[in-house]
Amino acid sequence: MKFQPDTLAGVNVLSRHEPQRVWVNGQVWERSVIVPARGTVRAWHADGLQALTAAHFEELLTSMAPSRPEVVIFGSGPRLRFVPPALLRGLISQRIGVETMDTGAACRTYNVLAAEGRAVVAALLIETEAA
Repeated sequence: MKFQPDTLAGVNVLSRHEPQRVWVNGQVWERSVIVPARGTVRAWHADGLQALTAAHFEELLTSMAPSRPEVVIFGSGPRLRFVPPALLRGLISQRIGVETMDTGAACRTYNVLAAEGRAVVAALLIETEAA
C-alpha cells in the first residue's frame, strides 16, 4: 500500500531512487542533489563521501534561503556511511539537526517530513564512477 502521494502542491517530492539516480518531481538526477521541501532543486557538487568538506554542508543553508532548515537528511548512498562530525559543525552550531541514513531511507524520511510541512532539506550523495 502506498502512503505518500507522487505530488504535493508546492512541495518537492522524491518519487524513486536507485543506486546511481533519484527522481525529484518526476525528473531524474544522476549526480548528487540538494532537495529543499520548497524551492529550487539543484545539483550538489559532492562527488563522493571522501571528497566531502564542511563547505558542502554549509551550502545546504543557502538552499532554503531566506528561511533555514530545521533538519538536513543526508543520504549517504546505497548503504549507511557517516561523515566526520567536524564537517557538520556549521549546521549543528546553528541548531540545525542532521540525520544520516542510506539514500532509500533518506528519501522516505524526507517525503514524510516535507508532507508534514517541515523545513527539511535532503542532501543526497550520488557517487560518480571516478569517486
